[in-house]
Amino acid sequence: MREDSAESLQEGERILVHCDLDAFFASVEILHRDLDPERPLIIGSDPQGGRGRGIVSTCNYAARAYGIRSAMPIGEAWRRCPGTPFGPGHYIGGTRGLYSRASRKVMAILQEPAEHFEKAGIDEAYLYITQAVGGDWDAAYAMCRDLQRQIVEELGLTASFGIAPTRILAKMSSEINKPNGIFRMLPDETLDFFVGRSLRDVPGIGPKRATQLAEWGFNTVDEAYELGELALGRIAGERFASWMIRVVDGATSREVSPLRSRKSIGKEHTFRTDQTDKEKVLKHLQSLVERVMTKAKSIGVAGRLCEVKVRYTGFETHTHGRSIPVAMDDVDVFARLAERLFALNVDHKRSVRLIGFRLGQLAMPTTRQAKLLLEEE
Repeated sequence: MREDSAESLQEGERILVHCDLDAFFASVEILHRDLDPERPLIIGSDPQGGRGRGIVSTCNYAARAYGIRSAMPIGEAWRRCPGTPFGPGHYIGGTRGLYSRASRKVMAILQEPAEHFEKAGIDEAYLYITQAVGGDWDAAYAMCRDLQRQIVEELGLTASFGIAPTRILAKMSSEINKPNGIFRMLPDETLDFFVGRSLRDVPGIGPKRATQLAEWGFNTVDEAYELGELALGRIAGERFASWMIRVVDGATSREVSPLRSRKSIGKEHTFRTDQTDKEKVLKHLQSLVERVMTKAKSIGVAGRLCEVKVRYTGFETHTHGRSIPVAMDDVDVFARLAERLFALNVDHKRSVRLIGFRLGQLAMPTTRQAKLLLEEE
């Protein structure tokens, strides 16, 4: 164990953990239905033999090998991996309520040893464990291994863990050894970690930003970092450059908190007739994201929380949210996040009356001063 005092640990080095459940929705269904995990499982709308309208909610790793992904049109998924009797694909509509129950059990396990705990989504969470492990990185690894084992033994689910000094680095670390893996990044390893790593691997860098930098000949994080903040700012803007340098330096957010700011910006759309075509609903959602993010940029704010509201026929309303490691104002980032939230949670058997998007946990970047307008629209 380290000899640092609790006080010095709070002011300096911190140990954060990001836990991400592996192919969570599909894994829960496989357990619930006693399915073969090696067979491609696609959860979503009825494919109707390749003629169906709708989208894929999610799929297991076996289906991902066919190029199937969340929010893909269900017809395209069928063409890539046909179902019985034409191919190995197994298509199901999903079991409502099953995922929330499984998530609550996992979160109860994760919350137990953490000093501070934050549920980032139905299948992921952040844990602040600095003092719980006495500032010992080896003890942190052992804790994650024990949590991993407990989740498997009690629930039959696998989870991947990332251990690092900041939220965004912990998030990236949890992706390294998936599935059912653990990756630890020590504070003095961050620069080496980013050598040769694609810019697209960094949460918060969307395809447009990556393409912009690629046009200048910069494809990896270390290439962009070596430019320095001033030169990078001339290419990609001052705010992005400042943020990118802080990510690599391990100087981004280290906070883990269950509290969420009530300040937010959002927009909604009510359809004239209730919609059964989920692809059409998804297009309206993408438009709402663009409008909200345009407003966020205009008033100089960024956000960490993405919320999607779905109201069905009969006015039953559900709100689904997921947070990202740091506050961003990139429309591509939130468009992909909102798309995934909708695909994972929409009830494919019901008609949609209203769709909405809300940007929450707002933050004002230090490089800009602006008046925060939060009126409901």
